[in-house]
Amino acid sequence: MPPSTSLHSICRWTFNAGKGGFVPADMRPAWDGSKLDTTGTVRLIKEQIAPRMPDNVRLGLEVHYDTEVNERNAAELADALVDAGMHLALITPGAHSHWAYGGVASLDPNERKAAEALGEKAVDLAYGPLKKAWHPEPGLAPTFVLWNGSYGYDIASIGIRQMYQNLKESVAGLCKHEARAGGRLFIGIEPKPNEGHPAMLLPTVASAMLFWLKLESEFGVDRAGKGVNKEFGHSEMIGLDHVYDTVEELDNDAMVHMHLNSQGYNDGIILGGPGKFDIDHGARVNGMNIAIAGLIAQAGFERWKGHDMQPRAYDNEEQAVDRVVRSVLSWEACAKAAAQLDSDALLKLLAARETAKAEDVMRQALLSAQNAFDAMYA
Repeated sequence: MPPSTSLHSICRWTFNAGKGGFVPADMRPAWDGSKLDTTGTVRLIKEQIAPRMPDNVRLGLEVHYDTEVNERNAAELADALVDAGMHLALITPGAHSHWAYGGVASLDPNERKAAEALGEKAVDLAYGPLKKAWHPEPGLAPTFVLWNGSYGYDIASIGIRQMYQNLKESVAGLCKHEARAGGRLFIGIEPKPNEGHPAMLLPTVASAMLFWLKLESEFGVDRAGKGVNKEFGHSEMIGLDHVYDTVEELDNDAMVHMHLNSQGYNDGIILGGPGKFDIDHGARVNGMNIAIAGLIAQAGFERWKGHDMQPRAYDNEEQAVDRVVRSVLSWEACAKAAAQLDSDALLKLLAARETAKAEDVMRQALLSAQNAFDAMYA
């Protein structure tokens, strides 16, 4: 892969008619599930998003098994991805769509068994009809993400420890199943503090990395290719520092995928942040993203950067597509600014305790990023 190439993956679930509940469920009627399926989403990305990307950007797709991709549509989807010049970037078992009592961590043995089977089927589908849509370079194979939407609880009891043990045993079994299938997928845990339960197992980046250490020591799971799906917004929503999260992930060779969304509170414009629900704004031009872009560039991270985002409740289809384009371009603008930043000069200022001048350097980088965004968007 040329060094200038930047891999961005688009999430199937972004393209929905509306979330419903307190906001309209039919704001984007052309994206109703009966009119826009997963294969149709690939065509939409090819026709409406890809032409607006810079030359260095390559696109991939992220999907849930078995609601967005399954045995019935996988072959057709793989063909569509190949035709669009895209790749499968991420697949995740959508256990939360079926089970609400812990999934593979459940204290109900029947639920746990069924959720485990779903995960193994997702692995098999990735190695089966979807394999033709993988990126040909082994280091850019898809990420198999374990999102903890069903690994939760709402009762304080001694049962929580058993749930954690169940989770370790189940994920260890899944990893061994994947190793037998080929051992080429990257497997990432996506930490989240809440949703869809008030309390979750594996709520933070640190807890996810500790979990992998336990799987290695207790079950012999090889940690190579295992790590964290870094989601900026999940750290933001409980007030944690996703810049330091990045340092931990890179220091432990645990960054296998990224979700470049935002709660919005750190740019001084969009509301959200600690104590709020998961807003899922796209990536934004801000200082934190410039810092993270610089950190991953220094570390040589070149894998997929996903955009786990939702349109605003009032967006029509055209505006929602534009949000996705803006998210990709915002990250690319931050990466450009990070590459142009004089890191040696910045570190000298910090060493000399000239922190106000260091702020000036980062603020200038922020201006540079916004100018880069404006040029690419135009």
